[in-house]
Amino acid sequence: MTSVLVTGASGRLGHALLERLVETGFEVRAASRAARAQGGPVRWVVADLVAGRGVADAVAGVDVVVHLASAPYKGRYTRRVELDGTSALLAAARQAAVGHLLYVSIVGADQVPWGYFRTKVRAERLVQDGGVPWTILRATQFHEFVEQALRGMARLGVLVADPGIPAQPVDVRDVARHLVSLIERGPSEQIEEYGGPEVLTMAEVVEPWLRARGLRRKVLRVRFPGTLGRAFRAGHLTTKAQPAGEITWDDYLRNRR
Repeated sequence: MTSVLVTGASGRLGHALLERLVETGFEVRAASRAARAQGGPVRWVVADLVAGRGVADAVAGVDVVVHLASAPYKGRYTRRVELDGTSALLAAARQAAVGHLLYVSIVGADQVPWGYFRTKVRAERLVQDGGVPWTILRATQFHEFVEQALRGMARLGVLVADPGIPAQPVDVRDVARHLVSLIERGPSEQIEEYGGPEVLTMAEVVEPWLRARGLRRKVLRVRFPGTLGRAFRAGHLTTKAQPAGEITWDDYLRNRR
């Protein structure tokens, strides 16, 4: 039986991936910085990627590592998790002769002039040069992250919907299913992409969300400024890669209250 270690297992994608791995019949190990109660099909192990504690023990004996651990938009700590943590994980994986390391990144990471995206690209390069057979999967923005951004704007009383920015949100359950297929296939040593089933305008994202959540807010259809706005309008947050997800934005809104 193939054994898989998942870092960042307590996050949105991590939770969905653990469920899918168990359903598919893998031996599943999940890394957490704090001890978890044991029981059930997932074995929880304590590993602090930033401090380097417990990483070697967490990796020992596994065939595949899926590296999801991240700390977006937290400044210096983000870099410690993404860079120091990834380096520590790669060192342990080399020592343990892990056969495949899967790293999840972001579509447009190399095209969007945003600090977090640049950090993801640096982490990708660590994986590429890390001495462990690898696959990098860049995914489009998760439904939950899109909703989080909309909630943040809604609290200010107004939402901005640049009519020129395309969006392609993807569901974490679809990403989890695709990750399982990549585990079953094996390392490609390529950067691959995966997106949601539809490319939407910002209005097609914002207006259904307001209706589904029963909110009334003013929507400003204005252009997002600067180099960031230009990168977004150029479609760098979308992908034509196939296969793509199946769960639409409307599906997510209907089933997530």
